[in-house]
Amino acid sequence: MSTPARRVAKLLKTGDLKVVFAESCTGGLVSGALTKIPGISAYHCGGVVVYRNETKQAYLNIPAALLANPGPVSREVAELMAVRILERTPEADIAASVTGHLGPNAPPALDGVVFVGIARRRQSSRKPLVAVKQFRCQRADSRVARQRWVVGRVLEFLEEQLAAAKGPG
Repeated sequence: MSTPARRVAKLLKTGDLKVVFAESCTGGLVSGALTKIPGISAYHCGGVVVYRNETKQAYLNIPAALLANPGPVSREVAELMAVRILERTPEADIAASVTGHLGPNAPPALDGVVFVGIARRRQSSRKPLVAVKQFRCQRADSRVARQRWVVGRVLEFLEEQLAAAKGPG
């Protein structure tokens, strides 16, 4: 986890960008991985853990209808989580969200499915640029191993998007 976190921290510093997180299935571990980097407080705004649907509604105003269909583990919810946490954090330039089913008791079709959303501000528009990526964990992995794996995927996707932010916005 530390290598992707260091690369993200370097890109944040190089671009003088600030990040904020909205995490569900990782329970704050993505933010925690980044905060291990000395000096990251200049670029890490913070984050929220919105583990339950009710919390997603209360903290990020995710509509109950969206949480019912297509459900909390969906491209739509990951996108909206990233957009909403960015809206609520005026100093942030980029936001990352993660939602998924890591077990136990996950529905078989969604077991190990994770969606990561990245929203970044654009100078040319009030609407952020949003990218969402879907991942699937190995079924045999433990919950802890799955969470660690997902943290790495979130940081790698954030790294990709930060690199893309170097271009015209």
